[in-house]
Amino acid sequence: MVASTHWTATASAQAVLERGGNAFDAAAAGAFVLHIVEPHLNGPGGDLVGIFATALRPSEPVVLMGQGPAPRNATIEHYRAEGLDLVPGAGALAAAVPGAVDAWLLLLRDHGTWELGEVLAFARDYARDGHPLLGRVRSTIAAVSELFESHWPSSAALWMPDGRLPGKDELFTNRAYADTLDRLVAAGSDADSREARIDAARRAWSSGFVASAAARFAREPHRHSSGTDHAGVIDEQDFADFRASYEPATTLEFRGVTVAKSGAWGQGPALLQSLAILDGFDGAQLDPSTAVGAHTIIEAQKLSLADREAYYGDVEVPLTHLLSAEYAAQRRALIAEGASREFRPGVVPGVTAYRPPLRSAVERVEITGFAGSGEPTVSPAGVTAGDTCHIDVVDRWGNMISVTPSGGWLQSSPTIPELGFCLGSRLQMMWLDPAAPSALVPGRRPRTTLTPTMLFRDGHPIAALGTPGGDQQDQWQLLYLLRTLVGGYTAQEAIDAPTFHTTSFPESFWPRTWEPAGAVVEGRLGAAVIDELRQRGHAVTVSGDWSLGRLSSVGRDPATGLLTAAANPRGAQGYAAGR
Repeated sequence: MVASTHWTATASAQAVLERGGNAFDAAAAGAFVLHIVEPHLNGPGGDLVGIFATALRPSEPVVLMGQGPAPRNATIEHYRAEGLDLVPGAGALAAAVPGAVDAWLLLLRDHGTWELGEVLAFARDYARDGHPLLGRVRSTIAAVSELFESHWPSSAALWMPDGRLPGKDELFTNRAYADTLDRLVAAGSDADSREARIDAARRAWSSGFVASAAARFAREPHRHSSGTDHAGVIDEQDFADFRASYEPATTLEFRGVTVAKSGAWGQGPALLQSLAILDGFDGAQLDPSTAVGAHTIIEAQKLSLADREAYYGDVEVPLTHLLSAEYAAQRRALIAEGASREFRPGVVPGVTAYRPPLRSAVERVEITGFAGSGEPTVSPAGVTAGDTCHIDVVDRWGNMISVTPSGGWLQSSPTIPELGFCLGSRLQMMWLDPAAPSALVPGRRPRTTLTPTMLFRDGHPIAALGTPGGDQQDQWQLLYLLRTLVGGYTAQEAIDAPTFHTTSFPESFWPRTWEPAGAVVEGRLGAAVIDELRQRGHAVTVSGDWSLGRLSSVGRDPATGLLTAAANPRGAQGYAAGR
């Protein structure tokens, strides 16, 4: 079974399964297709976080770490000297070292069975021969068309062929990226094993033609989201120094299920903190469809997200304390009948809680020209308010994987002509303040928002899930977990149900604003529930009825081997398939 945020990626991954490939072959094939069909939401120059379990070791969740670090010359002093008080939201100064491609190749080498050329053929053919362009890709290009035409001519050349906006469903090609994929495959043509051929492609990426072209191009000054021109600092050595890796997962027991997430260099443990807080309430208080349930969930999320800002980063994080039952009880006691308007990180003995600058959501509109709530929005400066893509796969043997790739959006930075893609903008999640746990430091990973989830029962994986959505990813997944693990919903029912999230925390994306007591809800939550939330003091923004969240999931019943999958109906783009 496969579920993803785009039907073409799902179909490609399912084709791999039908032809004997395993879940890891299929996920990699589908992911490279996502580079082509959702280029406004992810790209080869971006990053990923994955979590998987193998049929041979089903009780061991493993994190696939594809988050590159800050370049070695990306210092606070340099950015301050450039006149910046925040890392920009678009432009090469926002680029971490790309990690997604190396992570997929590492996974394929160690756990896949297919040759690299077979896996990349789906994406290569769609790039060379064309695919129908999504309407949302066209609207993204339209939003940044002036930037492209005035400042990023290489992006205009690719995304606005013949100086015009491409049409919705127009057959669209990216032959430069098709050539890049062919060159990666050709790099291993003389190697004597599948693994050696994949490693040769990894070297071509990190120490060969990709690194050379990307670093050379980034050195040219260009317009950033700050409205000023800067040269990037990433260089060939940064590419050469990075390798994707595997890490143990961070876990928490909730209602008989083990929930597995990444470490606190990502936001994943914040979901675990929310679950620990909410575990002290009875089921009636955890129903997201009721006013009391929505209020309780939102207030718990505010507390865990405050801790995310105060303590999380690629540093030593006191997770044992933050995930303890005693600490959860202390945090739970802070949830009152009314909505909090405060930023309230908890107290951890011996650790100073970082308090970031609290810029209002009004300032976001003044700086960027858009509000950024609800569905992803792209400003004329190329700033994207949080979205990406996602893929889940489970195979006949019981291998299961969930991956959220992101970054390297077509609007992240100028297109590198020889490669057909651009660098990412993940460094915008790092502060230019040395006191922050997520401060900009060379070699340190930005605290990413990418956060897939895997569930285990009695030592076996039973579900893998995730969603695009920036800071909202774990918030929307929390509702899914409460509905399936407490409310008895099926996976599809949980995905279809009305969704909401809080904005009452400093967001991870430039310009890092917050809205005290802010809450965004789908209108389908109902007038009575929305009215009561407002009476409790929540600053509610009503979004479209089907506008929040793009969840997908796969599942497996260990007792019977029955496989399941579910996908998001919002936008008529996500798709689940299998047999």
